[in-house]
Amino acid sequence: MDERMVREKLRAFITRDLIRDPDYSLTDAEGIITGGLMDSFALAEFAVYVEREFGVYIPDVDLTVAKMDTLDQMVARVMRDLNEDGSNDFSR
Repeated sequence: MDERMVREKLRAFITRDLIRDPDYSLTDAEGIITGGLMDSFALAEFAVYVEREFGVYIPDVDLTVAKMDTLDQMVARVMRDLNEDGSNDFSR
């Protein structure tokens, strides 16, 4: 799965299910947590979604504001694991 597809799936999930405003124009570098759009509970939901959708487990130590505040950071974290295991094919 390419980065563009991961980015759009994550953006859609965040705006639809976490922010609960599918029309919100979430930018790649916007502070999602520091901007008050998500809280720590939503970050845990995000981690569950990522594992279910992409087969990528994100440990608790990585579920921090410093590491997961922007869509860019979230996409990079998912892509890191997807690229480490090139055998993953979660295209749907």
